[in-house]
Amino acid sequence: MEERKGFGSNFGFLMAAVGSAVGLGNIWGFPNKMGASGGFTFLIIYLILAVICGFIVMLGELALGRKTGKGAIAAYRAISKKFKWVGWLGVASAFLIMSFYCALGGYCIKYVVLNVGNLFGTGFGSNGMNGGDVFGAFLTNQGEGVIYGLIFVVLTMLIVMGGVSGGIEKFCGIGMPALFVMLLICIIRACTLPGAVNGLKYMFVPGWAVANGVIAEAPSIFNVISTAGGQMFFSLSIGMGAMITYGSYLDKKEHLEKNAVLIIVMDTLVALMAGLCVMPARFALDPEGPIGGPKLLFITMQNVFDSMGGAIGPIFGIIFYLLVVLAAVSSSISLLETVVAHFVDKAREEGKGDRRKKYSLIASILIALLCVLVCVDGLGSNGIAPWELLKLDGYKGWSDCWLDFFDMISEGVFMPLGGLLMTLMIGWEIGPEVVKNECEATEGHKMSSYPFFKVCCKYITPLCMILILYGQLKSFFF
Repeated sequence: MEERKGFGSNFGFLMAAVGSAVGLGNIWGFPNKMGASGGFTFLIIYLILAVICGFIVMLGELALGRKTGKGAIAAYRAISKKFKWVGWLGVASAFLIMSFYCALGGYCIKYVVLNVGNLFGTGFGSNGMNGGDVFGAFLTNQGEGVIYGLIFVVLTMLIVMGGVSGGIEKFCGIGMPALFVMLLICIIRACTLPGAVNGLKYMFVPGWAVANGVIAEAPSIFNVISTAGGQMFFSLSIGMGAMITYGSYLDKKEHLEKNAVLIIVMDTLVALMAGLCVMPARFALDPEGPIGGPKLLFITMQNVFDSMGGAIGPIFGIIFYLLVVLAAVSSSISLLETVVAHFVDKAREEGKGDRRKKYSLIASILIALLCVLVCVDGLGSNGIAPWELLKLDGYKGWSDCWLDFFDMISEGVFMPLGGLLMTLMIGWEIGPEVVKNECEATEGHKMSSYPFFKVCCKYITPLCMILILYGQLKSFFF
């Protein structure tokens, strides 16, 4: 049987894992949800959930992957009788997320091109239109949306075809440090704008958003917990099989416990940095613009760069949208690898050799079909949203567009359910000591957090997961 190749270094693994966690959710979701949910209060709740849920699920998935040396589906099959089907939830989540992630990634590439056009005064720039008009025209230009979405699919596919060390590790080893540098440049510019302090108050001062009319009323503590929990799952890339897959490529000599902590800390740091980049600029230069979701990225931020004037605006626009593309690609390759890894491993075990390129192509074609649907839909702009096709007039919240529909199934149901079932499996079927033994597989690596991990995995984390799952279902359907 052909050798299964993994990461060449722990730095490469860390950059890939952090890249998987750092994505569009950090940039448009975290700062908006933080500000609308109590500012610093939300941050504290998020950090608590990251410790008692995020760390537990992250470490469990990394240990499960490394112990079995298999992707999400085969890993569950190898280690559990009762939960052997749970891996399919992760792969299905990754597949559905990829379908709209590639569309959004294509939007990001489009905006890099648009700002290049603005810099040189060409016809493919914004041509004097404001951010809302540019984005609206793009959403209804179905052909252009499909082209950019497919470019993103192909880019992701080519990196995954290159393999773990030759493709994913190389890209993330360069892309993640570059993303940090570009974020710092944008933060310095955003925080030195007149009026930028209001963006910082929105993010960090409890009650500021309500007192200043940004949101109508403060959410309940349960809604804050639910929002923070949903953001944590999507942001950390847990519950979707990605960390099981990446863990399966990790060398036995590496310290799992330390790596899990580093991934969570670095992802949270990037989320806060994204907020420091986006929110001060929004409140300084486009105080009436959208404050969350795709419109924050593609309307508000483009208005911000247009407001800077001269060559400075387009230059910062190019830098900003390039960093968003890097964040999107680093996440999309982990999603595609989660889908591809199972079939590549299966072919290798059957003696058919490494068929990575074949399965990467097949998976990418299937993802591209759903991506085309999301692009043609144009975030519900073109009359083919699920509620319109399926006559779901009373359920527009989760079916406004195909992006929301796929997000509801993956982030709303499959991911928190998968995380819940994994903690129940570790806590009550195979036992937390399985994770402890894997963390201590190399001499000198002691799992110092084991008592905490054991209590959380058996009692605290499952309870929190049930609350998060209930909150997600409630937010989508009620």
